[in-house]
Amino acid sequence: MKILLCAKYFQRLAIPGSMRALHKVYRTVTPQNFSNYESMKQDFKLEIPEYFNFAKDVLDQWTNMEKAGKRPSNPAFWWINGNGEEVRWSFEELGSLSRKFANVLTEACGLQRGDRVMVLLTAIPEWWLANIACLRTGTVLIPGTTQMTQKDILYRLQSSKAKCIITNDVLAPAVDAIASKCENLHSKLIVSQSPREGWENLKEMMKHASDNHTCVKTKHNEMMAIFFTSGSSGYPKMTGHTHSNFGLGLSINGRFWLDLTPLDVMWNTSDTGWAKSAWSSVYSPWIQGACVFVHYSPQFEPTSILQTLSKFPITVFCSAPTAYRMLVQNDKASYKFKSLKHCVTAGEPINPEVMEQWRNRTGLDIYEGYGQTETVLICGNFKGMKIKPGSMGKPSPVFDVKILDENGNVLPPGKEGDIGIRVQPNRPVGLFTHYIDNPTKTASTLRGNFYITGDRGYMDEDGYFWFVSRADDIILSSGYRIGPFEVECTLNEHPAVAESAVVSSPDPIRGEVVKAFIVLNPDYKSHDQEQLKKEIQEHVKRNTAPYKYPRKVEFIQELPKTISGKIKRNELRKKEWETI
Repeated sequence: MKILLCAKYFQRLAIPGSMRALHKVYRTVTPQNFSNYESMKQDFKLEIPEYFNFAKDVLDQWTNMEKAGKRPSNPAFWWINGNGEEVRWSFEELGSLSRKFANVLTEACGLQRGDRVMVLLTAIPEWWLANIACLRTGTVLIPGTTQMTQKDILYRLQSSKAKCIITNDVLAPAVDAIASKCENLHSKLIVSQSPREGWENLKEMMKHASDNHTCVKTKHNEMMAIFFTSGSSGYPKMTGHTHSNFGLGLSINGRFWLDLTPLDVMWNTSDTGWAKSAWSSVYSPWIQGACVFVHYSPQFEPTSILQTLSKFPITVFCSAPTAYRMLVQNDKASYKFKSLKHCVTAGEPINPEVMEQWRNRTGLDIYEGYGQTETVLICGNFKGMKIKPGSMGKPSPVFDVKILDENGNVLPPGKEGDIGIRVQPNRPVGLFTHYIDNPTKTASTLRGNFYITGDRGYMDEDGYFWFVSRADDIILSSGYRIGPFEVECTLNEHPAVAESAVVSSPDPIRGEVVKAFIVLNPDYKSHDQEQLKKEIQEHVKRNTAPYKYPRKVEFIQELPKTISGKIKRNELRKKEWETI
């Protein structure tokens, strides 16, 4: 099975096969794009051409398919917000507008191939145009979340040596306050209805820009994007990805995990600052010619999400595990998802009980995937596979994934170790090139013939991988190694618990102990708090190994989360250890 972005590939996608009806209980849903996991893994081969550019070789090819009448009338991009505004673009319109944007970058901003462009925008249409414009010009995209502070922006601009920044009215003052400290920054673009001194107004420039632009001819291994990613210590690292890494490597996600075709409408709720947006809001759907759907909202609102899933013909939905938990806590009796047929999640492990509640209420399974800012999909639950709740599935066809000991030896099934990806003798496409300007950190990720993900897990007898924790999330208490995920799963089974997060907390005798931060369900907020803590602790003791129970419990109103709903455990852990 060769993934080739050529005419035959697009022709094959233009007329997708049918999908069988979903069964009611644990089932294996028939995939649209492959027969079964075994054949997908065995036959897969990804050919990498010398030159590759996603805008020219994929997006413009879909434009040609549209013009020839060989693609369904599905939009390429469909955007709405809460104010009744709506944008629908075909691939042809996407191409025209992105070429205008490309001319703004090269002509008005004076950017050249290889220059770095920081983009700090919310999920507005211009964010997608900026992605494509950078591809067309060969400039290197550096996305970032709009939640960043002035200090965050300064660090990223100085570290990346970005020559251009594109942002909005909200963050422009923060940029102005630190711009004089960024010697490489010479161009500032603002997406605004109003002019701002010292900034070029993108909306005005787009009105006058030509859509006549020739896409640069990029080699497959040229740098395409840089994502900042945080670790357990030190400042965020710059993760480098080439044109082929995402432009070709994410065909794994789009074709196999998301199982998309040109008839599909894909909605991913990730923050635009994270690599997950590149995964599921840009490359994966457009590789497959599917429609990228966006509902822009400043905050995650479960009721609004459910209404949108009911109202619009969304067929594939992706959101963070915590977001699904928030959704199942809403009464969905009045919502019917007539078009929805495939649900996926990634970013952190999903609790089995959330999967069960979602399935009971919607009739749909949630297919968990596992990857990192540094990679495309590492493991996933694919259609046609039996789902084991709590497992992150089996390895993606592009990676050889193993569980390793501290010396780089492969461990047998059932043994916990470090999750690694084989990089020798050939480094696979879909894996980052290096941490830019940080050779020491890059070297630290290698152990023998493997890239070490920094996550711990194990593989069972059937070849399914199970996440235990981030290596830096492991709690070491009285000689026991405790992963937070299992404790959280047990906590969340208690009727009083709406959601929870488990971290290490300092202890004078045991070194560290398990601490649980718990958000209570409304019906339990009036209960005696001390008695409830004891009940929850006893519940954990009964349902998992007693040494794992949380010796400390704190009830809080809400857990700290990213805009996409992912729990910030590192923030909770940091507060615990700052007190000593």
